[in-house]
Amino acid sequence: MTTQNFLAEIGTEELPPKALKKLATAFAENVELELNQAGLTFNKVEWFAAPRRLAVKVLGLATSQPSKQIEKRGPAVSAAFDAEGKPTKAAEGWARGCGISVEQAERIATDKGEWLVHRATIEGQPTKNLLKDIVANALAKLPIPKPMRWADKTVQFIRPVHTVTMLLGDELIEGEILGVASGTTIRGHRFLGEREFQISHADQYPALLKEKGSVVADFNERKALILAKAQEKATALGGVADIEEDLLDEVTSLVEYPNVLAAKFEERFLAVPAEALVYTMKGDQKYFPIYDKDGKLLPHFIFVSNINPEDPSKIIEGNEKVVRPRLTDAEFFFKTDLKQRLEDQLPRLETVLFQQQLGTLRDKTARIEQLAGEIAKQIGADETKAKRAGLLSKCDLMTNMVFEFTDTQGVMGMHYARHDGEDEEVAVALNEQYMPRFAGDKLPKSLVASAVALADKFDTLTGIFGIGQQPKGSADPFALRRAALGVLRIIVEKNLPLDLEEIVKKSAALFGDRLTNANVVEEVVDFMLGRFRAWYQDEGIAVDVIQSVLARRPTKPSDFDARVRAVSHFRTLEAAEALAAANKRVSNILVKVEGELPANIDVALCVEAAEKVLAEQVIALQAELTPLFANGEYQAALDRLAALREPVDIFFDNVMVNAEDQKLRQNRLAILNNLRNLFLQVADISLLQ
Repeated sequence: MTTQNFLAEIGTEELPPKALKKLATAFAENVELELNQAGLTFNKVEWFAAPRRLAVKVLGLATSQPSKQIEKRGPAVSAAFDAEGKPTKAAEGWARGCGISVEQAERIATDKGEWLVHRATIEGQPTKNLLKDIVANALAKLPIPKPMRWADKTVQFIRPVHTVTMLLGDELIEGEILGVASGTTIRGHRFLGEREFQISHADQYPALLKEKGSVVADFNERKALILAKAQEKATALGGVADIEEDLLDEVTSLVEYPNVLAAKFEERFLAVPAEALVYTMKGDQKYFPIYDKDGKLLPHFIFVSNINPEDPSKIIEGNEKVVRPRLTDAEFFFKTDLKQRLEDQLPRLETVLFQQQLGTLRDKTARIEQLAGEIAKQIGADETKAKRAGLLSKCDLMTNMVFEFTDTQGVMGMHYARHDGEDEEVAVALNEQYMPRFAGDKLPKSLVASAVALADKFDTLTGIFGIGQQPKGSADPFALRRAALGVLRIIVEKNLPLDLEEIVKKSAALFGDRLTNANVVEEVVDFMLGRFRAWYQDEGIAVDVIQSVLARRPTKPSDFDARVRAVSHFRTLEAAEALAAANKRVSNILVKVEGELPANIDVALCVEAAEKVLAEQVIALQAELTPLFANGEYQAALDRLAALREPVDIFFDNVMVNAEDQKLRQNRLAILNNLRNLFLQVADISLLQ
């Protein structure tokens, strides 16, 4: 089979930088899917993305579809011909559908008789006849939330399309894509190299584009170049560039031929908290800040230009000039904010609604203050500091700096609190109250900060559920799922002795009569426990393990986690499957018992050796495991319970539970009831698959 390389490039106006990589990879994935559906073989699909182009290159693409052998079975011969041997209507209809006459049909013998059959070879189409539709379909399926029209065209795309190039080897694939006819014209860099040039073979891409058009089409090549040059420049300045992956991807998406340069700003701006300076450098200007070896911000930054003049001084001066007003604003806001103590912002919180039914931000801080103090007492943190941090927790939202640079909330509260002479733990808690901000983010370091972070999240969860606005579907305007997972992570990873039900009750009480949902406590606890499922599944823990613990509804997250770890370990034991099945059998027996289940085992009533052995072992384990259960040593407890496999199996093989003698029957039910309760001290292992 012959193969060729295939190129498809879509030349556009500047594409959204934050979406570029996603669009390019989706384009490649869609092309691969379309090729597979068409039955075309290939070696690899490469993707390319630059500000004004999306492209794919298919390596080793078969030049035609493979031929296909088809076999269509018709009616049985007995039904295909009448008594006179003439074809029936059923046979003629089937043959007509196959494009043949009944006489042309073959016959096949089976164990159920003889049947008509049509066999044929369908020749595959040339690949070149399929590629235009393959590319068009791949583009149509791109994740574009807001497509646009341009000029007088009726087609839609994320940005206006100017060129389309499709080459199978050196053969142009003709056709119209997004209102543009395919051709061999490729557009180069806007300012460097040739503005337009011709490409004659798919193999020339992307090298020819770099050579003639001064465009590095390979996204990952540009990204690696920027990363290496940025660190090289930072090292020369005695520091390390702060290069976050998302910002690096965005900058890579903004330039066709990256030119990495370093610039500076006045040292006086370093008197402003670094977070505010970095916020505007990264967020507004797409610059990479530079830190020294001690983590202190240096008065330099890295930026990436899309042009490469012999003398870059004008570009450097221009970027320094652009960033100066933003840093000056930050300096002004900081100095203005320092004229007031953070505490002086409290009255202004009364002018901002947290939520119409739940009151103002001032109301929220009062609740956080009280709940943080209560949580602090339970986890051994300083109650006074926790309450103080709770009181001040939202004050920085009223400052000029946070109003202008919203992502600095929390961290600016910390800096202003330090300036006011607040205790260091209080100041740090103002920053760490929002942790964890996202999946995998770090947690608050101190117990005081943990108390405030938990109080804030509990208040939001309880309040929003309390007015019946819990998340529905994918909508979660108050980020309650993130808040719930944050609570669980803090409690579990710091092993805090907190009970969700108890804290939610205290939180609900602080709202007074504002809450309208009578089931708020139960619903919030269930919602939070439900978040465990996603967390543990991400860790690779089986769903049935999680379900077995959820069935017991332990409301202390640290205790819940210990049970999940124990059951996950138990599931690997040789005895697990048999004991899970036995527990299921026990549950099925006990559920049919009318009235109260018998609780006390009387060994003297045991008449069979098997029931006596099991009864004695259950009684012994009850005494032995009680302290293990009390201390949350669930893995050790399940390891001991695994020893019951053999006596349980022997019991069911040799003992009839529903004996005619009532005392005997009740005693045997008591054995099973106590056996099940031992396992239920950890989880309902009958749910294990």
